[in-house]
Amino acid sequence: MSHSLGDVSGPARLAGPEEGVSQEELALAARNHGIPLEALRYDVTPPGLHYVLTHYDIPYTASSSWQLTLGGRVRRPLLFGIADLKAYPAVTQRVTLECAGNGRALLTPRPVSQPWLVEAVGTAEWTGVPLRMLLAESGVEPGAVDVVFTGADHGVERGVEQDYQRALPLDVAMGGEPEVLVAYGMNGAPLPPQHGHPVRLVVPGWYGMAHVKWLRDITVSDTPFTGFQQAVAYRLRQGAGDEGEPVTRIAPRALLIPPGFPDFMSRTRVVRPGAVALEGRAWSGRAPVTGVEVSWDAGRSWSAAHLDGGSGLRWAWRPWRFDWTATPGHHVLSARATDAEGHTQPLEQPWNRGGFVNNLVQRVPVLCLDPDDGT
Repeated sequence: MSHSLGDVSGPARLAGPEEGVSQEELALAARNHGIPLEALRYDVTPPGLHYVLTHYDIPYTASSSWQLTLGGRVRRPLLFGIADLKAYPAVTQRVTLECAGNGRALLTPRPVSQPWLVEAVGTAEWTGVPLRMLLAESGVEPGAVDVVFTGADHGVERGVEQDYQRALPLDVAMGGEPEVLVAYGMNGAPLPPQHGHPVRLVVPGWYGMAHVKWLRDITVSDTPFTGFQQAVAYRLRQGAGDEGEPVTRIAPRALLIPPGFPDFMSRTRVVRPGAVALEGRAWSGRAPVTGVEVSWDAGRSWSAAHLDGGSGLRWAWRPWRFDWTATPGHHVLSARATDAEGHTQPLEQPWNRGGFVNNLVQRVPVLCLDPDDGT
């Protein structure tokens, strides 16, 4: 009997109408984790609370022996150790990262994959070298179109054995807004293993699939990159045979810090009657967030929240606040963000076969207790 990778790596599929989350999806959810929503209170997410998605295994890496190669269509191929990268002037950027599949588990039918709800997000201060500086030093040759990034994580997906690889168009890779980083630090410390130690890519404004971790090679190419994670995965498709549109920049989203206190199983929130300060974060990779609205009646009516000025941190989330007067009974709280280009969050469920870019407004069930409830 012959055996192939297809024996252990099946095709993409949608869950059946009554199909619950499988053991395989639970295993993915145990390996990967989202931010506890109460941790949205931090301007900068502590590394252990920041969302994590790892496609394959977390490689075991040592800073002392790590090497990053830069080659392809360049005049001077380069080789960097960690000390070499740290010899360049350091740049630190505060950047919000969000997984492209955030919200996938809320779709109907549900794409079978990492079952994210809305917690696949975090904000960190990343320190490293601007990619454009390294590319300029190498001397990119005329005719180059893509820059391909290869990580050390290796596995199989839908029958294809591969290193994790993604590419950026040359103009994005060499641009200054956003300024792509070859990063070696997170929140003032070396990258933790799960966040790409010792070197990773940080692409402000783009979904997380572009931020290649455990970065070991940069190759400048004169042909468009057609690797699995670029041409097969991370594309917006309605049908299995569609070519689809590539997933790139982060769509606007606002999340609410759950008020009051929770039920253990359902996570339904409980509040007392009266003044309740609703707070949260909002971000967009397409244009600066210009407004946040809040609803407490399941989206039937909306009121403007106060949006913080942002302190010039273009690629990081912004805090918002709304003063709500809670009345006894059941409520559903929601928040939605709008950016400077007019993009806003939909009220009706968007759908695609991969479960990507689902920025449907969040729904937070809340029970406001009766005034004489003695619990």
